[in-house]
Amino acid sequence: MVAMFQEDNGTSSVASSPLQVFSTMSLTRPTLLPSPSSSPFQSLKDLKPEERGLYLIHLLLTCANHVASGSLQNANAALEQLSLLSSPDGDTMQRVAAYFTEALANRILKSWPGLYKALNATQTRTSNVSEEVHVRRLFFDMFPILKVSYLLTNRAILEAMEGEKMVHVVDLDASEPAQWLALIQAFNSRPEGPPHLRITGVHHQKEVLDQMAHRLIEEAEKLDIPFQFNPIVSSLQCLNVEQLRVKTGEALAVSSVLQLHNLLASDVTSNNGHSLSGDSASSLPLSNSGKIDSFLNAIWGLSPKIMVVTEQDSDHNGSTVMERLLESLYTYAALFDCLETKVPRTSQDRMKVEKMLFGEEIKNIIACEGSERRERHEKLEKWSQRIDLAGFGNVPLSYYAMLQARRLLQGYGFDGYRIKEESGCAVICWQDRPLYSVSAWRCRK
Repeated sequence: MVAMFQEDNGTSSVASSPLQVFSTMSLTRPTLLPSPSSSPFQSLKDLKPEERGLYLIHLLLTCANHVASGSLQNANAALEQLSLLSSPDGDTMQRVAAYFTEALANRILKSWPGLYKALNATQTRTSNVSEEVHVRRLFFDMFPILKVSYLLTNRAILEAMEGEKMVHVVDLDASEPAQWLALIQAFNSRPEGPPHLRITGVHHQKEVLDQMAHRLIEEAEKLDIPFQFNPIVSSLQCLNVEQLRVKTGEALAVSSVLQLHNLLASDVTSNNGHSLSGDSASSLPLSNSGKIDSFLNAIWGLSPKIMVVTEQDSDHNGSTVMERLLESLYTYAALFDCLETKVPRTSQDRMKVEKMLFGEEIKNIIACEGSERRERHEKLEKWSQRIDLAGFGNVPLSYYAMLQARRLLQGYGFDGYRIKEESGCAVICWQDRPLYSVSAWRCRK
């Protein structure tokens, strides 16, 4: 487990944080400090930030060990101290620890389904669409991740569709019109003129698709480009590829941004008991991942000229809670650190992104098992194997596309970010920590 932390030897603010120092420390369980009723407990609050960060990491690992072994009294003692030291509006490690603490507590509660359901009985079951869209927009604004993904995706589509008269683009998560507004404008600038463009958007909320349709149709009419928008109200898990209505003579492009990992959850039978020890079926071999394989095979059957996939470049699909905690702790510390360098700690928008986006992901990775655990992020290498087995060949991202992406990062002044090339794919990093990957594929007949 120590090796997982020693892999990263970067020099970022994350590298100088408690996470990097932790790589040289033992994973033996630390002795818990006195309980709140003891007078020395005040000494916890007097810790320097780096000392506090190190202690928070120790406590999280200790708590996870106790949760996994079913030692709930010791887990409770660790949670008590974690709650005192962590804070959703503190420094990077305090904020990260606050959400991992909540996730570990949720995991314990889920071992008593009756208690868990009773405590959550009055919570609303319907998602707030406008809030969901707002948080996604905040993520788009605060991070360059989606901007780079959209740029690389559009560039790959434009290059693959050179000379094509009829183009059909399928967006498997049609939540952000900015990507396709840019593509429409780019097609309009082609020397041979724009193609007849059809975009099919897949999203589980009709309201989101309606908003996208309005923006794209308005732009296409302004530029006098022949355009159609085909909305499909569906989750990716329930999508039947026949709904995409691909027509003969169309050149097809498929875009998937942070979606495919959700299909990995569909291959696991839900664990109704919510075992504290972990989901032993979570890391299925590539040859036995039915839903994702079926989906990729179905897409292959449509013969797309190009498919571009953006995914989290992290290994959060381990079989035990400790494996997932170790990996995700480092990843989310890097993401929270990105915000620490750009956004004030008191920013309400920052807190929304941390709580409603990253906090929910952390909770799902740590607290959930079976089909309920949807955030099954995997590394680019594993995605490449899956997509290759489905009959696709890698299309290296062009030099021009990578140059544009690097210029975009420089232009926005994101000093800590960089893009590295890995087997023709792009990996977006915070300093030396890989965060997201973008890869392009074509059918291998």
